[in-house]
Formats: sequence, structure tokens, C-alpha cells
Amino acid sequence: MEITTTDLGLAARVQQLTKTYGSGDSAVHALAGVSVGIRRSEFTAIMGPSGSGKSTLMHVMAGLDAPTSGRAWIGDTDITGLSDLELTILRRRRVGFVFQSFNLVPTLTALGNILLPFDLDGRRPSALERARIDGLVDTLGLAPRLGHRPHELSGGQQQRVAIARALATGPDLVFADEPTGNLDSRSGREVLSLLATASREHGQSIAMVTHDPLAASHADRVLFLGDGRIVADKPRQSAEEISAYMLAAELGAAQTGAAA
Repeated sequence: MEITTTDLGLAARVQQLTKTYGSGDSAVHALAGVSVGIRRSEFTAIMGPSGSGKSTLMHVMAGLDAPTSGRAWIGDTDITGLSDLELTILRRRRVGFVFQSFNLVPTLTALGNILLPFDLDGRRPSALERARIDGLVDTLGLAPRLGHRPHELSGGQQQRVAIARALATGPDLVFADEPTGNLDSRSGREVLSLLATASREHGQSIAMVTHDPLAASHADRVLFLGDGRIVADKPRQSAEEISAYMLAAELGAAQTGAAA
């Protein structure tokens, strides 16, 4: 009998995942046989040096990119063989995204951006969803800014709109790609606190790609990637512990390279 992702308590997982760009001598192996799961109601940080495969892993897990080989599931849905249309509908209904560049629609107001997932799905929010949106707007301090377009908002406000949009439909799973990368430290802390609250109080599973040890210290679990493989899987770490681990890993890689 096949073990399902739900049986394992996972919101998403990948099995023997590989991703190769190019071919022959110029081939780049971004992922090399990765098997890992994102646990339900947990905030997971995915870390690693530039080129380690962390963004590629997130994009394949989210169905934004196809693997070269291996399988990926969101919940119990094997997304590996889905068509583009099936993937689009699945992501729209079950996954939220927060990007470093905010990805807001410039012609829409803040409220229009928050409601965009419902518009794309051709429906209005239910009473429960409307209450959730009102709660998010209140928590995020966005009420006075709902009629403003993105260019009228600060970076922190734009990212808060993006988070409200990502959480508006109550998705099981939220992927965040360097969500604090373009923010000042105070706005960054607010964003991380919101993601942690979504996981702790609302049972949502958060997977966040980051290079920032301080950001990763907000997570319940930290996955470290190196050369397309998971090299460590650690419970909650302090920023100092994460920095020390990454420094040791970089020094080890440098020494290995020097010895080769």
C-alpha cells in the first residue's frame, strides 16, 4: 500500500527529485535526488548558498517548474503529471505565494490585489473568507491603504498586501521566496511574525526560501541545501547557530575545493 502525504503529516513532499538545466558539458544539476517533506502547520526555512538549489526546490514543489525526474505532491495530489491548466487551478485554490518583488498588479488597488485570487477563480469570497480578509487587513494595518495602488505604498506595505493576498483564500500551503529581501529590518520582522502566526495559529504550512539567518531563526525547522542536496535538517535555530553552521559549511566547501 502506498503511503500518502497526509498519512505522513505533510502538506507537500518530493521524492528523488532531480532538476538539470542544459545538457552535456554545460549541464547544471540544480537538484540531485532530493527527498523531503514540508510538515503540516509548520514554518520551514530553506537555506543555502547561492546556486545550492533552494529556489529551484521551491519552484518544483509549488508546481511552478517541472522536475527532470522524480515526483512531487501537494497534499495527496501528485503534481508531476498534471497539465498546465490543472496546475494553475491547484495552485490558485490550495497554495499561496509571497515573492521578494511583491508581484502586485500595478493597476489594481491594495484591496483589488488582495481579492485577485477570487477574481481569477471567478467567484466572490464566502462570508468566512470575507471575515478572514477583514482580519488580515486589520492585523496588517492595511485598512487606511486599501484604496491605494502599489506605487502609492511603501515596500513594507506592498509586502503586507502580498501576504494578505497569499493568505486570503486560507491555503494549506504558503511558499515565500526571500519575502524580506527588499524590506527594512522593522518591516521584515513584521512579515516574519505574520508568517509564523499563520503557521502557529491558523495551521498553515509555510515554506520560506531565505539566505538571511535572522529570517530563518523565526522558523520551526531549517533545511540546508548544498550542491543540489539537503545537507542538514535542523529544528528551530538561533540566528547565531544558523550563521555558524553556514560559515562552517562554506569553509568546508572551500577546503574541499582547494584540496581537489
